[in-house]
Amino acid sequence: MANLQRWDPFAGLTSMHSQIDDMFNSFFGSGMPMTTQGMPAMDVYTTDDDKSLVAEVQAPGFGKDDINVTTHNGILEIRGEKHQKEEDGKNKRNYMVRESHASFYRSIVLPKAANGDEVKATFTDGVLKVTVPMQALPEPKRVAIEAGGKDSKSGQK
Repeated sequence: MANLQRWDPFAGLTSMHSQIDDMFNSFFGSGMPMTTQGMPAMDVYTTDDDKSLVAEVQAPGFGKDDINVTTHNGILEIRGEKHQKEEDGKNKRNYMVRESHASFYRSIVLPKAANGDEVKATFTDGVLKVTVPMQALPEPKRVAIEAGGKDSKSGQK
């Protein structure tokens, strides 16, 4: 009997999507450490005592004034935008390629225990470190199960 192969109309999309990503990343790339999606590398972890969530974003070339950190509706948003510097008239250059403008956006859905009102951020040596303290969640409450009437016994009426 012949093997029938199912037609998948979306089979080529994954490969095409990957090729388009590669094209844009190679064309618009910069000297920053990047993930495969063309964003600055980011690590998100909890501290050893599980009292804080920490996000570290590698953003060399950016200054602390180029980065904006916000929390809203349980989402931590990190935006960076670096503009090209103005040149004075006597040091004017004839650029063939100029990649001095860069921007990025990263967002993290915070866990329910996160305290979005007490977020702290530091920027040292091109690394942004955002610390979100975690609130202690209430312990689960055990619910007592009461016995039912005569009709509640399984299998008996």
